[in-house]
Amino acid sequence: MAGTEASSAAAALERLLAAGKDSALLRFGLGNAYLKAGDAPLAAEHLRRALAFDPRYSAAWKLLGQALAAADRTTDALAAYRDGISAAEKNGDKQAMKEMQVFARRLAKQKGQE
Repeated sequence: MAGTEASSAAAALERLLAAGKDSALLRFGLGNAYLKAGDAPLAAEHLRRALAFDPRYSAAWKLLGQALAAADRTTDALAAYRDGISAAEKNGDKQAMKEMQVFARRLAKQKGQE
């Protein structure tokens, strides 16, 4: 999704939010759209709201880690991955758990090289 497409997707989702349609899935969609549009801090904000609705939402944890990493908030990203790994493990979501473990290892390695 190109930046312009992501921006128009975010605008459409914002209209749903303004109409009172708030939900974990809507917030996840907003987080995803804003991350693709290059606004990692706003993406992280929406993803945290998604997780307030459903703390076991593995995909939201994974995307939150990515948004925080993109916003140069490495420590927060690693914490999000750690919490996401725990949530995924409780859900039996092994694929998401493995992906977040890989992302966290890579991020920790990069942090150590700075």
